[in-house]
Amino acid sequence: MSGKLFLVPTPIGNLEDMTFRAIRVLKEADLILAEDTRTSAPMLKHFGIQQKVFSHHQHNEHQSSGQVVKFLLEGQKVALISDAGTPAISDPGFYLVREALKYDIPVECLPGATAFVPALVNSGFPTDKFCFEGFLPLKKGRQTRYKFLAEEERTIILYESPHRLLKTLEEMITWFGPERQISVSRELTKMFEETVRGTVTEVKTYFETHPLKGEFVMCVAGAPEKPAKKKYKDED
Repeated sequence: MSGKLFLVPTPIGNLEDMTFRAIRVLKEADLILAEDTRTSAPMLKHFGIQQKVFSHHQHNEHQSSGQVVKFLLEGQKVALISDAGTPAISDPGFYLVREALKYDIPVECLPGATAFVPALVNSGFPTDKFCFEGFLPLKKGRQTRYKFLAEEERTIILYESPHRLLKTLEEMITWFGPERQISVSRELTKMFEETVRGTVTEVKTYFETHPLKGEFVMCVAGAPEKPAKKKYKDED
């Protein structure tokens, strides 16, 4: 009998967002995979979780996944966590899930914290349809992606790091226009949580004189819908 792979969301900042079910699954797991064991250690200690923890990150996930699959085929329960939020959402996890499914190993993802949901909901932009992009390519393909997203009519969600935020906002002025509406959230669920809304130009001006700390979630209003083309009947 094979074991089971659990993907367990962890708080993106506030430890009170940890679910009872997540704590139970982590305590019952035979081993835990963590993106960075040093980052996860304080959280696991806080909840009294003492299971063995192994490193599983973007630089070793291909090699690590093979060994993890062996553990799962031996009947062990394995729980995967990331530094914060839901595994496989702009974090390692996809490759391991795919490998587990190749061997018909059960996979279960618990519901829980992820940064883009609160950022989207409090942005004030439409939430019925949206486009989650995660991190844009750093170099190759970046302009191509901007060109594509400039025509996207759904709300666009992006992740960005502090040291690239201003550059990204400057690029958005070029590709989306200075008047495109945007909502930028940082330090979600933490003491200094902040959301800044306005045009791309206004938000860029704000962050030029305010702290660039924490991880950022950017919600961009979709492009205006193009007017429908009029249809003309052929004249006789």
